[in-house]
This record gives sequence, C-alpha cells and structure tokens, in this order.
Amino acid sequence: MKTKQTIFTFAAGLLLFGAGSTVSGAEKALTKSAAEAQTRAFTTERRAQLREALAEEWANHEFTNGEYRMRFWDTIYGPKEVPEGGRSLYISLHGGGGAPARVNDGQWENQKRLYRPAEGLYFVPRSPTDTWNMWHQEYMDDFLRKTIAAAVVFEGVNPEKVYILGYSAGGDGLYQLAPRLADHWAAASMMAGHPGDARPESLRNLPFAIFMGGQDAAYDRNSLARQYSTTLDRLSIAEGDGTYLHDTHIYEDCGHWMLHRDTIALPWMAQFTRNTYPKRVIWVQDDVLRDNFYWLGVPELHRRAGAKIVAEIKGQTVRIEESDSPVVLVGLNDTLLDLDKPVNILLGDRPIATKRFRRTAATLSKPLNPSVYSLDAPYPVILKIEKNAAVKTGATVTQL
Repeated sequence: MKTKQTIFTFAAGLLLFGAGSTVSGAEKALTKSAAEAQTRAFTTERRAQLREALAEEWANHEFTNGEYRMRFWDTIYGPKEVPEGGRSLYISLHGGGGAPARVNDGQWENQKRLYRPAEGLYFVPRSPTDTWNMWHQEYMDDFLRKTIAAAVVFEGVNPEKVYILGYSAGGDGLYQLAPRLADHWAAASMMAGHPGDARPESLRNLPFAIFMGGQDAAYDRNSLARQYSTTLDRLSIAEGDGTYLHDTHIYEDCGHWMLHRDTIALPWMAQFTRNTYPKRVIWVQDDVLRDNFYWLGVPELHRRAGAKIVAEIKGQTVRIEESDSPVVLVGLNDTLLDLDKPVNILLGDRPIATKRFRRTAATLSKPLNPSVYSLDAPYPVILKIEKNAAVKTGATVTQL
C-alpha cells in the first residue's frame, strides 16, 4: 500500500494545475537561472518519488496498470558500470499476438535472445494480453513511461537514449507506438510488422527504421512496408533535409524470418539521441488520445483521433500553422526561445499577440504532460491559444 500511497500523493501534487487557471498579475516572475534551478529541483524530487513508488515493481520484474500486469526481463550489455553520459535503454517487443498464452510466452523467450546491443539495458516485456493489438492498446503508454522512469532511476539510463524495436506483432506495435509516443524515443525500428491504420506524420523528428522480408506477403506486410517507406520519402522531401529520417531494408530472399540481418538496427539507432525540443512539430492524434506531444498540448474536451496540429518556432515567433483543434496549449522554455524578450504568436499568417511572457513558479509546478511517470521537464511558460471568430485577430492568447 505504501507504493500506491506514494503515487497518489505525487499525482495529487501535480494535479494542482487547474485547466482554467491563469497567471496572477501579482505573481513574481522568475529569472532564467531561477527557473532553471526550480526545474532541476522538480526533476530531482520527481525522480526520488518515482524511485520509491516503483522500487517494488522493479524488483519483482512486473509492472501493474489498473487491471493489467506486464512482466519483464532485462539484462545489461557492455560496461557494468554506468557509462559517462548514462546508459542506453532498448525496449524490445516480442511477436505472437492473438494466440494462446503459451505461444506468446515462447515469443517472449525468443525476443530475449534476438538482439544484443553493444551497450545498454536490454528490456524485454511480456505483453499484458494475448490479443492481436497487444502492444498498442491504451494501457501500454503508461507501462512504457514506467519502464523509462524505472530504468533511469534504478539503472542510470539517460532518458535521451531510449530506443524501441519490435518483431512481427511487436512490429505492429512499433508502427503505432513510434509516432504516438515519438517524443519519448531517440530512434525506433520496426521488424516484420503490419502498419494497420498507423499514420506516419508524427515521425517528423524521430529516426525510424523498417526491416522486412521481401517474401513476407502475409497480410501484405511486404508491400505495405514499401508503401510506408515511400510515404516517408515524400514527407521528407516536403519538410526538408533532416526530417523524417528513415532507413528501409527489404530483404528480397527472406520471408517472415530475416536471418538476424535486422540486428543492424541496433547500431543504427544508437547513433541518435532524442530530439527533446524540436523547433517544428507535426502531431496527428492516434486513436489512443494524448494530452501533449513535445511542447504542444490539447485540453481533454478538444482531443479527437486524427486531429492534426502543425506548429513551429523560429527565433522569437511561435506559429500555429495548422490546427484541427480550436484550442492549442504551447509550452515554452529558454531552449526553444529567449523568454527575456517579447514573443510573437501567429495563427496561420495572422499575428495575434506580441508580448513578453513571465516565467513563473506556479507554471513550473504544472507539467504539460500530466502522467505521474513522465520525466519530462516542466515549462516555465504555458500558453493557451484559442480560436475566436469574434475578435479581430481570430484568436486569443492566455498565459496559464
């Protein structure tokens, strides 16, 4: 009960962020250095809380999330001492899917032996269910956040070096989880999976690899992998160099089994670190809805599957280029722009505000990502941009 009480207390503290709260005019503005110090204090406290809350589950090799349980196996490859700069984490999802438990248990055992990174914590979970969509149901998001948090606090993992990969049904999951949680990963690799209804637009800032047997024709996996790669080519051309980075390998002489050729995915992924604060974000909501994506957020009332937001920061200008949501939340910090100077807010090409926004302690206490397992640093400024045809600018801006 102590673990649950710790999480409850921690969550209650975070939920002090009321959706309708705004910065008081009397509240003292923080300097850049003061905001950075408070951010470090917040992060340190959160890690301490998570260390206490997750200790028992980590020791027992089983995470819980409501009615679901996720067993896991892990091992460390490379140096046993934590390297300078922290360990890498490789989350490896097994195949199987809609099959008897013994089949998925066998696939879990196989996944433990399938890959061997040169360095890092190799983490292989057993799917919580035995369904065809076992890896991309809603319960997985917090399971994965728990995994990252526990690996950071107990094994010295660097949260900027977290990689995810999966084979067969695990590859099905990768097609879904890579774009949905793109802001969590440094890189992702899909092996022998099926994309289903996964859309790739949210992969703009995430390196993504595709491995497929050319003869793996079941469910049209091979042709769909080629199509997905072609779509990434097109998106990369449209967005410019350095976007939608992808690496596609279709092994024409292979079926569903690629003879370990796909192991080259691990050193390919290892060259990347997470792009935590990209200056341009394209976010398409999955059918599992999220509160936030990178520095963007959407209030619960306005979240819907397939909704798209395109936003960019250039110099001191924040531009909401496109939004299917009438309300967009924007988190700002001094990595994204200079908060000591006025910030220009645009909706499309229309200016809607120019002002200096104050860093506040209250805002730092209310993270854009409300998950109690998230290690995301809070933002000292959060703006609410709301479309409003009744005002001349077409929208209003409120600092929360």
